[in-house]
Amino acid sequence: MKLLKAGPSPFVRKVLVTLHETGQFDQVEMVDVTASPLAPDPKLTAANPVGKIPALIRENGPTLYDSRVICRYLDHRAGTALYPENRLWDTLTLEATADGIMEAAVLIVYEERFRPSEKVSQEWMDGQWAKVSRALDALETRWLSHLQGRFDMGHIAIGCALGYLDFRHAARGWRTGRDGLAAWYAAFADRPSMQATEPAS
Repeated sequence: MKLLKAGPSPFVRKVLVTLHETGQFDQVEMVDVTASPLAPDPKLTAANPVGKIPALIRENGPTLYDSRVICRYLDHRAGTALYPENRLWDTLTLEATADGIMEAAVLIVYEERFRPSEKVSQEWMDGQWAKVSRALDALETRWLSHLQGRFDMGHIAIGCALGYLDFRHAARGWRTGRDGLAAWYAAFADRPSMQATEPAS
């Protein structure tokens, strides 16, 4: 298998952490591509017509894309039960919440990076951060008991989302008023899979 990836994408990191946690990291070749929303790499668009990372090229079967699809496939392949049947809907909802945080956080970066400075909308970026803030509040008030329970894909997804906030939006201080979530992440970030995939650029 080949994983198409680019830069410090939190969606790619989610797949990388899953590969480590399921013991499959050494079975996948890493392929770096350009994932600019304005001019994506032809290798990427050939694998994923939407032009987004990550994409997992398989020897027998079509390329898989969207991190949720890839992670579900890797979990099924390894039989690691990261999507436990007895709390499947909670796990999927947590993963969707994490992906929503990541998407909004990435869009803020894109707004500043790809728009001419005179066209950058602070109001729009504030709206994206409001999504992040509401999701973080929900994690603090509704989901800590799940995060403090048995390890599953929800943990991986939320851990990668919070790691991306530290990497790209540290100045916004997501921990303020969320002591429980901050304490959970401090412990989770020490996992070997998180240490091995920490973004560096």
